Amino acid sequence: MEYAEIEKLFDGLRVSDVRDGMDWIGLFSKGSMHRDIRPLFEGARLAGPALTVRLTASQRQAPFMTPDEYTAWARDYWYKEVHIEPYAEEITKGDVVVIEAPDQGVGQLGSWNTLNFHLKGAQGVVSSGGVRDVDECRIQKVPVFAQYINQTMTQGRIEYLEHNVAITVGNQLVKPGDIVVGDGDGVIVVPLEHVEDVVKYARQESDNDKRGRRRMYEQLGWSLDDTVQID
Repeated sequence: MEYAEIEKLFDGLRVSDVRDGMDWIGLFSKGSMHRDIRPLFEGARLAGPALTVRLTASQRQAPFMTPDEYTAWARDYWYKEVHIEPYAEEITKGDVVVIEAPDQGVGQLGSWNTLNFHLKGAQGVVSSGGVRDVDECRIQKVPVFAQYINQTMTQGRIEYLEHNVAITVGNQLVKPGDIVVGDGDGVIVVPLEHVEDVVKYARQESDNDKRGRRRMYEQLGWSLDDTVQID
């Protein structure tokens, strides 16, 4: 499914609408990531195909070295051979980078790599791991949904394992190409094979909600905003 089609299908749909669409076709316990996977800033939103990544805990022992040697070791060894990001070169416009990361208390996302993903075309990132550099991330406004905020880098803690495989994030299966939707209500995963049916009923419930709230806006004398407009 091309991103332009995905963008059109999910335009204006909230996570809650997509959740309703999943319920309407009987996928009651599927899709909704654990509530700990939360947006880093208010207004973060994404909807696009998953580019899946799996990280793993590391058992590599760092050699004894001076601080200057550590600088070279981190730059030339760890980030070129161990915690590599080969998947970054496969990002296409509209992708959502979805990362299964071990709960090691590591800020494997930060202001540099999330911005780099965005530069290559990604809408944003969803991770069961952590994020750091949060002040800059919030300024940059690249949508990030993560389990926690932490300070550490990845050296000696976690490393890259594989990508474009089925992963589990927030207790939910995510397959490459599944549609990932995120907003203030969290993150939901729509299996690619169910997208059209889910969107049909998500749109139905979204429109019903807008009509009902629009009537109340009018009764209250409120100005009509985008949340009560139906195309």
